[in-house]
Amino acid sequence: MTMLKGLGIGLCITVLCLLVAPNAKADQFDRKTVVTFSGPVEVPGVGAQILPAGTYIFKVLDSPSDRHIVQISNQEETHVFTTILAIPNYRLKATNKTVITFRERPAGQPEALRAWFYPGREWGEQFVYERPRAIQLAKETNEPVLATPVALSAAPVEALTTAPVEAVGPAGETVETAQVVEAPPAPAPAAQPVLVASLPKTASYLPLIGLGGILALGCGFVLLGFSKRTA
Repeated sequence: MTMLKGLGIGLCITVLCLLVAPNAKADQFDRKTVVTFSGPVEVPGVGAQILPAGTYIFKVLDSPSDRHIVQISNQEETHVFTTILAIPNYRLKATNKTVITFRERPAGQPEALRAWFYPGREWGEQFVYERPRAIQLAKETNEPVLATPVALSAAPVEALTTAPVEAVGPAGETVETAQVVEAPPAPAPAAQPVLVASLPKTASYLPLIGLGGILALGCGFVLLGFSKRTA
């Protein structure tokens, strides 16, 4: 009975872990984050608009492509406001809290969403704007902005998986994306393999076998002589 009772308790704990674990992993996988804006914020993407002050949910979508796609919905997750194409951006030091950055705008205008960093991660998401809007933002901020020539605001979400990405400067010129997103540090050089010298092998084991046979034969004669003396 004691063994059956222990087994029953173990099964209950296992079931409880199976029920809890998927939720914990889901938050890490999609990086679900609750974000509260104290003022209106401009957001790009499919459904680009000005979001009023309020609380929103940020998530990374599970895309079949290798693109980074972020979705912003209401707190109840019953309505998606926009789906945004993003490029990985690296920071030297991860923090234990969510970081949202904005582009500085003239007084009286809503801030424009720039990047999102999830707690504990060195990689964040740098958001991409439609090219005409990106050029305007670049002029206002005097710094390059990630852009795409595709009119995402009226495109289906699937267009994000193939939309080309570039960076534009204040004059509308195309610049290197490295001026907008931080590349990761170069990996440390791999350690050189250590060469271990080995002794050359003899051509044959026959001489050694022969020597062993002679020694054994000699020992036999010595023992035979000793037995005769003691007889």
